[in-house]
Amino acid sequence: MTREVEMKDRTTPSNSVSSAIPSTLQHLKEIASLVETGSYSKEVRRIARAVRLTIALRKKLTTPVIASFLDHALGQGSEAHIRISVYLPKDDEHDMEVDTATSANLAPVKHLLPELEIYCYLLVLLFLIDQKRYNEAKACSSASIARLKTLNRRTIDVLASRLYFYYSYSYELMGDLAEIRGNLLALHRIATLRHDELSQETLLNLLLRNYLHYNLYDQAEKLRSKAPRFEAHSNQQFCRYLFYLGKIRTIQLEYTDAKESLLQAARKAPVAARGFRIQCNKWAIIVRLLLGEIPERTVFMQKGMENALRPYFELTNAVRIGDLELFKSVAEKFANTFNTDRTHNLIVRLRHNVIRTGLRNISISYSQISLADVATKLRLDSLNPVADAESIVAKAIRDGAIDATIDRAKGCMVSKESGDIYSTNEPQIAFNSRIAFCLNMHNEAVRALRFPPNTHKEKESAEKRRERQQQEQELAKHIAEEDDDDF
Repeated sequence: MTREVEMKDRTTPSNSVSSAIPSTLQHLKEIASLVETGSYSKEVRRIARAVRLTIALRKKLTTPVIASFLDHALGQGSEAHIRISVYLPKDDEHDMEVDTATSANLAPVKHLLPELEIYCYLLVLLFLIDQKRYNEAKACSSASIARLKTLNRRTIDVLASRLYFYYSYSYELMGDLAEIRGNLLALHRIATLRHDELSQETLLNLLLRNYLHYNLYDQAEKLRSKAPRFEAHSNQQFCRYLFYLGKIRTIQLEYTDAKESLLQAARKAPVAARGFRIQCNKWAIIVRLLLGEIPERTVFMQKGMENALRPYFELTNAVRIGDLELFKSVAEKFANTFNTDRTHNLIVRLRHNVIRTGLRNISISYSQISLADVATKLRLDSLNPVADAESIVAKAIRDGAIDATIDRAKGCMVSKESGDIYSTNEPQIAFNSRIAFCLNMHNEAVRALRFPPNTHKEKESAEKRRERQQQEQELAKHIAEEDDDDF
């Protein structure tokens, strides 16, 4: 009896391991059947659902599971199986033994669907990237793209757009983005000729990211302005496009358009995409500071973003006070962070805004102040601070930043009394902008509504109508009986 108990205890771990593998494998088989159903019925939404389910299984993927799935989906010995299985790692002998034992009972595939082959490429590529085998991921992604070029099926568009993304991502991880720029342009041209709009918007974003990675903002803007425009199909790709557009507009000094694009990208981004939302908020904060606005404190206190936005909070505080020395110390303290975020050049532009904010505070506090005191309060460290203060004041008066005059005889700045803002059109302008924002959001929500395909074309037959009416009557009778029982 004791020996039997000991033997049962010893065999328990192996059973748990073997049971864990078929569970993930079974999920992959269900996803494969979903891809097949979508291919035969030409329903792209089924294939899109298969991609979403695969992303949820990424952490559970192992070499034996993927190898067994390839045997099931592609068939051992087939050309596609040989091409794809080459990229799987072969370093774990025990796993491969489990793989062969599991795949022995699998039936061969009669004929291979291109959608299923491309899905297998995507699955292997995801696994290689998660395992940090970037060289193998580069080779696998290049092979998948070469295979994609020979296929022209609308049911592959969803899988192709994901493959394009991971193709660029694998090269970016190795620092070789410049190598694939020409290939991405060729793929974008092919997608345009095939009217593959989902791949078009994905490849356009990848090209913009490629150009911005090397600070080629002019080329990025030329591509963006000449690329064909259409209604966005993917919310994620639209968010990325808005983010890249905001960065381009910021570098081109078009701060108003940049602010709108960045804030819209941050608002539309999924809650789970915290890193993307942090980047959007960082650029949006800088743009708002360059516009002379001070972001609200709640922007920096968003859940999960406090530490990442801390340098920009201190920077905003320095700009709000108008203290040039504090601004310099913050810029030096977080120089590495700003260089990593590629916002250091924009922060250099903020120096003029800090001076202007300090000058605005001075004009509000003093009805008359000498230019020498203005230079002292602004902490100008030039050779002739009084002359610099005079030029700064004159430019601020010309731009309308302050309402004052310069008395050259006395060498001072004379501020005018501030009037009632409600007697001007500024409140009306503010309300109009808010109303326009709400109307645009409503229009976008209406455009985002989804309906089943061809519902307006399908007509209900007499038999279906009879069945529906019968089901409704049975349901009503059942509800009435339940109500009687309750009473």
